[in-house]
Amino acid sequence: MDKKIEKKSNIIWKISAASVLLVALSYFVFQFMNREKQTTLEKQRLTIKDVKYDFFEDMVLFNGTVEPLNTVFINTIESGAVRGVFVEDGSMVERGQQLVELYNPNTELNYLTQETAIIEQINNLSNTRISIKNQQLSLDRNLLEIDHNFKNAQRQFNLDNALYDGKALAKNDFEKTEEVFRYQKAQQNLIKNRVEEEKLERNAQLTRLNNSITKMESSLKKLRANKDNFIVRASAAGKLSSFSPVIGQSYQGGQSIGKIDLLDGYKIVANPDEYYISDIHTGQEAELTFDNQKYILRVSKVLSEVTNGKFTVELTFQDKAPLSIKRGMSLPLKIYLSDKSQKAFLLPKGGFYQSSGGRFVFVLNENNQAVKRFISIGKSNPYYYEVKEGLEKGDRVITSDYGNYKEMELLNLN
Repeated sequence: MDKKIEKKSNIIWKISAASVLLVALSYFVFQFMNREKQTTLEKQRLTIKDVKYDFFEDMVLFNGTVEPLNTVFINTIESGAVRGVFVEDGSMVERGQQLVELYNPNTELNYLTQETAIIEQINNLSNTRISIKNQQLSLDRNLLEIDHNFKNAQRQFNLDNALYDGKALAKNDFEKTEEVFRYQKAQQNLIKNRVEEEKLERNAQLTRLNNSITKMESSLKKLRANKDNFIVRASAAGKLSSFSPVIGQSYQGGQSIGKIDLLDGYKIVANPDEYYISDIHTGQEAELTFDNQKYILRVSKVLSEVTNGKFTVELTFQDKAPLSIKRGMSLPLKIYLSDKSQKAFLLPKGGFYQSSGGRFVFVLNENNQAVKRFISIGKSNPYYYEVKEGLEKGDRVITSDYGNYKEMELLNLN
């Protein structure tokens, strides 16, 4: 049976038509997909900022509190209740000025008992010293008498010896005189040696007694001085602060009852977030603007102990502090974390970062459109982001929140 043969031209026409249809379909799909990645926005509702090329200040802003450069604490020495208050909080005081008087009957009675005991010991030691001196005086008298007797015996011996040699004295009488002389000489040597030994011993005793009496008198002086510890005095000249004792209020020994602010300058104390604890260190420069003037400070102390997520930083003025600042003022200041001599591309901060995470921004072009562009951000300060890649000087960037159009690629701006 014969088959009907179709013309080749019909097949080619069908293939061409299918190709045209496929291309048209692809075009419409492409247009549809692109239409999904763009949207139209009102330009006046957006925040648009220019990218600058300028010095990047690697710094952080804090509020610091004005405090005296040096402060002296006022502590009680003895425990007791307040009997009298002589000054008011905020007063100017001089070193040694009476501030508060305390009283403690038990401690005062104890002081009186100790004082009586020490005085009694001093009297006993003094009486012993007098007795030793009297004994020494008696020995000195004995020695004087022995010397006198020896000299008389020696004189008689010399006289009798001359008479005996001249045959004018009997031998028996001369021998008696000689025996007396020898006896007095031996007794003198014996008494003299004994007196010297006892004198050395008594001198040692007197030295020990004198030392003991001196120590007792020193203890008595300190004890009497301790009675003055019930009077709390200013240990330095300055302005009294945090001082609020009340009559009858009890304090323990060593308890703080106030402070004295020394009038030798001021410092700024800030409490940054612990996030910056590894970035802030001593010697860093800080800047304070007060009464339209800039003041340079430096970080003088960093207390690394973290409390409630914050740590403490102390800053001191490089020159004189402003004359009109007062203790307790809260002032804004910025601390430079690194050298501020490096230039960089600077993008002003805005809500876009929360939407894009800093990975991309929308940059305006000449066609009144904003095109998504991926960027790389480095450091930041309270005002700018440091842009490492993706932006140039003069680029105009939408910095407001991207909201629901962060998935778009192109923004048409009316």
